[in-house]
Amino acid sequence: MGRIKPQGGYRDLRGFQIAMVIYDATWWFCERYLEARSRMSDQMIQAARSCRQNIAEGSRASATSSPNELRLVNVARSSLEELLLDFEDFLRHRQIPQWAPDSPEAMEVRRIGRADHSDQSSDRNSDEIRYSLYVRWLDHAEAAIRANTIICLIHQANVQLDRQIEALERELIGEAGYSEQLAAARPAERSRKKNQADPGDQSNRTDSPPNCPKCGKPMFMRTARNGKNAGRQFWGCPGYPECKGIADV
Repeated sequence: MGRIKPQGGYRDLRGFQIAMVIYDATWWFCERYLEARSRMSDQMIQAARSCRQNIAEGSRASATSSPNELRLVNVARSSLEELLLDFEDFLRHRQIPQWAPDSPEAMEVRRIGRADHSDQSSDRNSDEIRYSLYVRWLDHAEAAIRANTIICLIHQANVQLDRQIEALERELIGEAGYSEQLAAARPAERSRKKNQADPGDQSNRTDSPPNCPKCGKPMFMRTARNGKNAGRQFWGCPGYPECKGIADV
């Protein structure tokens, strides 16, 4: 039997791809414009790294725990917000103007971000290629242009992470969690082994959970948490709450 839930694939996520550019750009920005051992430099680099690492870790966690995946992506989103404030502070404290969202410079950075670079997404060497798309800003001699460009990229990454978080929340509400899927898989596996041992006995033959009597989707084993049936297991529809089909175990 293969994995119940897929995992990995974070390098194909647009949010991770932008986070990788932000991490590299922040590292080189701090190296050039901040004191190497300053607390500010360390915090900014760690915030950028935290975003990238938590996206990757969340993708791996998706195989075993949807809540953990959601939590880690939220941590990544929070790290970006922290980094955004630091770059805004850098500009404000030096009385450097921040690009308006509709400024020509910001619009051009967004235009590159909207372009389709999916053919590079799975290539581990594509990080340098993707960085090169913004290199005229990110390697600029003026700190103002570098900082403003990174701010634009942070906003792009935030949009991608917000979408990912919304999708994970919908999935978490509408589908059974990993433990419930395991609970559904165990009786099916026991039944399969029993049928292999005694192929003539058809009374308990079932290789998969039942289908929902209302919508026809394969059901998941659930456990009642409240009420008079608390602790009792039952088959529940994965489409809940839109579909409330149930069946006895």
